[in-house]
Amino acid sequence: MEIPQLVAHRGYTRHYPENTIVGIEAAIRAGARFVEVDVQLTRDGVPVLFHDRSLARICGAEGAVHDYDFEVLRRLRASDFGRFGYKFAQVHIAALAELRALLLKYPGVTAFVELKRESIERFGENAVLGRVLQELKSVQRQCVLISYALETLVAARAQWPTVGAVIDRWRERRQPIVHALRPEYLFCDVDGLPRFGKLRYPGAKLVVYEVADPRRALKLARRGVDFIETFAFGELRAELELLSQAP
Repeated sequence: MEIPQLVAHRGYTRHYPENTIVGIEAAIRAGARFVEVDVQLTRDGVPVLFHDRSLARICGAEGAVHDYDFEVLRRLRASDFGRFGYKFAQVHIAALAELRALLLKYPGVTAFVELKRESIERFGENAVLGRVLQELKSVQRQCVLISYALETLVAARAQWPTVGAVIDRWRERRQPIVHALRPEYLFCDVDGLPRFGKLRYPGAKLVVYEVADPRRALKLARRGVDFIETFAFGELRAELELLSQAP
């Protein structure tokens, strides 16, 4: 039985606040060899791990990452109070430098680092690439740059060897810019896939998000999907192992 590789989507998000070092390391300790994170720049240009356009859901604060200098942003808590209450009250927004340190600690782990369009729109692709690539230089072999902002990935090609295009709909793979980019990875929303047929893209490994159902994950693997991105890393891994052992 063909079992796909699993990617811990923003860390072990089912049980920890997303994009936090505690959540990412929990996924690694649960066996993850691939993790995905989101990167934005603070007002003073520090790359941090954060997904949303607003700080409201995760931090219970007003505004966006780019509205705060890093030292002020660090005083906020990335506790996802709506899901976890006070359990993670001491967890802060992580700097990209902290992810770099974690990757150095776990050299067998690969991180898919998504460059968020919010920061590219705010600061421009040169500023975002300059800050992020400099921060990740020492762990380059462990990092794949990914983004919906395909033009920015094209610009990154001269400095970064491995990239992944992110699309919402399978038909978007036919865009000329995807062809020109020649990505090593292609990420697609599971809800944007066709219901039937093989799923392949020449020269790229296919990553599908967001999946928690093991049987669905196996069906996708049979159709050609290489990686499944999931918030429930440990649970999905255990369920897939059980299914693989079934007669």
